[in-house]
Amino acid sequence: MPRPAVQDGQILPDPRASMLKGLLGTSLLALSAFGVFALWRYLDTSHPAVGAALLGGLLAAGATALGALPVAFSQRVPERVQDTLLGFGAGIMLAACAFSLIIPGLDAARELGRGPWGAGLSIAGAILLGASALLVLDRVLPHEHFIKGKEGKPARNLRRTWLFVFAITLHNFPEGLAIGVGYAGADPVQAGSLAMGISIQDVPEGLVVAIALLAAGYRRAFAVGFGMASGLVEPLGAVLGAAIVGWSASLLPWGLGFAAGAMLFVISHEIIPETHRKGHEVPATCGLMLGFVLMMVLDTALQ
Repeated sequence: MPRPAVQDGQILPDPRASMLKGLLGTSLLALSAFGVFALWRYLDTSHPAVGAALLGGLLAAGATALGALPVAFSQRVPERVQDTLLGFGAGIMLAACAFSLIIPGLDAARELGRGPWGAGLSIAGAILLGASALLVLDRVLPHEHFIKGKEGKPARNLRRTWLFVFAITLHNFPEGLAIGVGYAGADPVQAGSLAMGISIQDVPEGLVVAIALLAAGYRRAFAVGFGMASGLVEPLGAVLGAAIVGWSASLLPWGLGFAAGAMLFVISHEIIPETHRKGHEVPATCGLMLGFVLMMVLDTALQ
């Protein structure tokens, strides 16, 4: 058995093992791509609307992955910049709540025949359910001594970070549903515009997920990989939305409101207090305003 190479008292990585990992990763990626292509070919033949929805969801997932990529080449982010970027992410989430989730949810409820009070109460109930789910999650997440063996502030930061990441990932699912519902409708051009608009919105979301994980102390590869993967729920949501809209379109308003409530909880309970805790209130607030305005423009201009 060959002995491992040692330099300056440290064991160097085995190049053969690194090559094997690379080949394994490439093979898995190729198999996944082939599987997605085969699924799309099947759906495009048997259920064209669902196949088109899958492509729209993949476009949105690719945009999320594109947003996470810059973190792979960035240097260590200073705390002031971290708080500014987290504030920027909070602004994106806040605008997404209003313009991507709540308003479309109200419109979807009205299209289902509910009056102003019925639509408003439905979305209000879904928002409260989403916030309650995040409150329960906050209570049941492992306490400090169970997270990476750390105690005190590092563990609290990890819980806060994962709530933030979970909320952004969660809201991608009803966005995927919206893409699927659009392709199941009668106007493919409008559905394509909706998918493109959601994809552009997803670029900064992938960025802030990767930055949040990197700031929490995770390895750069993990932060980028998870940021890229956070959009994978959108193709799933798109396929489900297109497949079941004929008999369960009433779920769409509830899904949109639920995601909005979850995001509002995280913004108020976790992100804003964290960005203000280190004395960076002004840059964090400026980041929030910029994120809100950017997402508002994207949401309203690309409809």
